[in-house]
Amino acid sequence: MPLHIGSWRCGFQFRAVEAIPLHEQTLAARERVLGPDHADTLTSRNNLAAAYDAAGRAADAIPLHEQTLADRERVLGPDHPSTLGSRNNLAVTYVSAGRAAEAIPLQEQTLAAFERVLSPDHPDTLQSRDNLAITYMRAGRAAEAIPLFEQTLAARQRVPGPDHPDTLTSRNNLAAAYRAAGRAD
Repeated sequence: MPLHIGSWRCGFQFRAVEAIPLHEQTLAARERVLGPDHADTLTSRNNLAAAYDAAGRAADAIPLHEQTLADRERVLGPDHPSTLGSRNNLAVTYVSAGRAAEAIPLQEQTLAAFERVLSPDHPDTLQSRDNLAITYMRAGRAAEAIPLFEQTLAARQRVPGPDHPDTLTSRNNLAAAYRAAGRAD
């Protein structure tokens, strides 16, 4: 039973290679017209990095994510939802690159901020919680992942509901965590 990391990756997974040149062109145009610190330019840089990661080019994605995070922290502040999204995206890309040890502190920090800034049950918070739990799983820390998966599943069963695809993914991830922890029953 595979674990699923969500957020921005879902929109890029299947045609990322085709999307990359479009994202590169958009970023170049926005940097030229709007400047490097404009919110739309930062979004374009984030989207290009996400496309690189989805295309299996984590080494290209990481510097862009790091730059976007630093710029969003400077321009928008450390707790702005876009900054938190950048921190989450960088952490997910670290995981893609096999750097889970670097991802975990970023994801823990991001989850705490999402809970404080948005709410414990906001969709972005739930995705952040799932991503941290998945990283714990990949680091062999299933016992730490289980409570996070349980919290996310409980919230998603309330809203958006028990049959929503995100809820089903949460149920799948929790089952995988139970199995990894030797709790198949």
